[in-house]
Order: sequence, then structure tokens, then C-alpha cells
Amino acid sequence: MSKFELKLPKMGESVAEATLTAWLKEIGDTIEFDEPVVEIATDKVDSEVPSEKKGILIEKCFKVDDLILVGQTIAIIETDEVDVEKETTIENPASEEKPKEIITEIKSEKELAEEMTDSLEKSAKVILESEESISSNKGFLSPLVKNMIKKEGISSEELSLINGTGKDNRITKNDILSFLSNRRLIVDDSIKPKTKIIYSEKIDNSDFSDEVIEMTKMGKLISQHMTDSVKTSAHVQSFIEVDVTNIFNWRNRVKSGFESREGQKFTFTPIFIEAVAVALRQYPMMNISVADDKIILKKKINIGMATALSDGNLIVPVIKNADQLNLVGMAKSVNDLANRARNNNLNPDDVAGGTYTITNVGVFGSIMGTPIINQPQVGILAFGAIRKIPSVIETEEGDYIGIRKKMIISHSYDHRVVNGALGSKFIKAVKDHLENWNLNREI
Repeated sequence: MSKFELKLPKMGESVAEATLTAWLKEIGDTIEFDEPVVEIATDKVDSEVPSEKKGILIEKCFKVDDLILVGQTIAIIETDEVDVEKETTIENPASEEKPKEIITEIKSEKELAEEMTDSLEKSAKVILESEESISSNKGFLSPLVKNMIKKEGISSEELSLINGTGKDNRITKNDILSFLSNRRLIVDDSIKPKTKIIYSEKIDNSDFSDEVIEMTKMGKLISQHMTDSVKTSAHVQSFIEVDVTNIFNWRNRVKSGFESREGQKFTFTPIFIEAVAVALRQYPMMNISVADDKIILKKKINIGMATALSDGNLIVPVIKNADQLNLVGMAKSVNDLANRARNNNLNPDDVAGGTYTITNVGVFGSIMGTPIINQPQVGILAFGAIRKIPSVIETEEGDYIGIRKKMIISHSYDHRVVNGALGSKFIKAVKDHLENWNLNREI
């Protein structure tokens, strides 16, 4: 036997550390090749670290919430592979007794591991049906999801009520978290204990007590990130109204052809990102970051798009080199990142390197918002809901009242380095690009 050190792998050029958020295996558990052992979180992305060897977990080197550097050993796994040093010792003719001692030691270790595994398997006979039954009812389930189902005591009947949002309708981690956030645990007395459980609101007959909800790891990171941003930047806002009637009608004309040709939806987001990329090229001092008393002018235009997740959290995947993409490429990048974000399949590099951020508060019905800057950037743009508005329309024959589709753009920027003139000119450039849209443009 030999011992394998499971190390934190490199997760991208910009990622040097991660936080251990959950152990998916316990001491004595058998680990298959490529099976996840721990769950980790970088800035905003959750990932799993799989084992490169088959064996038994014998040592945990870190606890939950510990910070781990890339290359550090997370766990020790005992494998069936022959240890070269022990093999050499056994063949050494200088001592006949030493090999026997070593062989006895190896045998006892193996027996101990087997006994520990058997004991854990017996004590873990859970509250639910077997893992095989769960998998057969809902198709493929990742080890992380299976672990959560076991830990939270989710029955097969409850599992059948969860709609999977992953590929081929698979149940994801976020689906489980969403389910758990909407129920409370009580035991149904009509069912045998530890056989089946149901969930409803817990009621105290004497009083309705408040509920304490632990923030998720991502929620804690977002909370700290937002607080730090408000403490760091002098936030100020500018607002502008944009007539998007032409864009609205143009998109309605071209979206069916795009969707049938490309097999993807064509939303307003790539149009908005194109307008922001054009404005950033026109006003490069919005494409900067601040480090102490120095301003760093970014050469690349990498636009982050805030994306809401099913568990209520927010993540910001980044469209790299947005100013170099045509509208087709932009639409495909937006769809790819949004889908992977909602299915928890983003890589750490997907959320790194942003130079400016947009958020679409209009999808939730808000007509405008005052977003918080995504540090270390200096600006963020919020697109409000598109609404039918009675408007004064100027023509050569005179003015008249007409119905137009309009939206409000909100621009939050860092007043330490961006003055009101630049902040206002920037959103005016975004407005001009959207209002002067070429109706004959093809995609």
C-alpha cells in the first residue's frame, strides 16, 4: 500500500487560493477514481476536487472554512498501490525478520480500514431508500448531490418533486438548496421513524418564534464584497432615459431566424453589452481600476454580467474582449456563461478579469436601480424594465404624443476618480448607440 496526497489543483491564472466549504467524504470512506472528495469556493465559484487515485481517506489536512493555497495537500488517501520504499525493504537480504514485521503491519492496516469501512456503512443506513433507488428514480446524480440528499434526509417521494435544471433535467446542487430553503422538518408520526419524513412549517403552539437562517458560503462572500465596495468607493449615480422602440421591433424581426439557425435564444443582453463596449472604447477612463493612489488603465474590455442564481445569490461571469465580438459571438458567449452559471458549472477564470459590469434589474420588473460597484472596477450600469411610455415625438410637421418603448439606465460610478461629466457622458454614449440602431442590420 501507499499514501497519495490530494492537493488543491491550479484553477486558473488569477486564482491562488480557495476556501474549503464541505467535506464530501469522511475518514474511512472508500473513494473511487475521479470521485469528488471536497467542495471548495474561490471568490464566487463553487467547485469539487476529485481524487486521482482509488483508495481510502485516512487523513483530513484542513477543516471547513480553512483557506487552502494552490498546491497544498488537502487530504491523504491510502491506495492499494505498492509503496516503492517498502518493496525495497522487503527484498533486503540483510534482515529476514524485518520483511515479516512490515508485511504484518500492512495487513493490520488493511484489516483496520476494512473494519472501519464496514462500521461506517452499517451506521450510515440512513433514513431513506438506497442510493441505487434514488438514482434510478431521477437519473444520474452527482456524488455531491447524493451526499446532500443523504445528509438532509430527502426521501424518494420528495426527490421526485424536485425539477432538475441541469443538463438532461438532472438535479443540481442549486436545485437541492432551493428545495431545502422552502421547507422545515417534522416527522410524520404515521410513518415509521427513520423510514420517511415530510416537511412543513414548524409551529410553536405557544408562540410564533423567529427563524434564524445561516448564510451560505457564497452569500457571506457577496455580503463582504458589497460592504467592502461601499467602504472603498464614493458611489454616485446618473440616470438617463432611452427610447428602445427601434431595437425592440428589430429584435422581434430577427430573433426567430437567429434561434432557428443557431439553436439559441436571442435576448436583449448582447445588444446592451455591445452598446457598453462601444461606449468604453469612446471613454476609456471608465475602463480603469484603482490601486492605492494609482489608476490602472485596462487595455482589454472585459464586461461582467450579473446573473441571478436559483438560490437567491448572484454571480458575475465575464465576457472577455467584448469589443472584439460581433453580435452573434456576443449572443453565444452570453448564453453559454448564463447557462453554466445557473447550473453551477463556471470555472474560476469565467468570473475573473472583469473591467466593467452591467446588471439587468428590468427582468425583475424594476424600472431602475442603484447598483453597487464591483471592486476594483469604477462603474456599473443597471438596465431597467422596458415599458410603453406616452412620449412627445418631434417631427418636421410638428410635435405629437405617441406610444414609445423606453427604459431607464442607471450608472453608479466611483466619484474618487470619475467626475459627473464623465459618468454622464458615458451613459449618453450608451443611449446614442441604442437609439441610433440600424433597422436594416442583419444577424
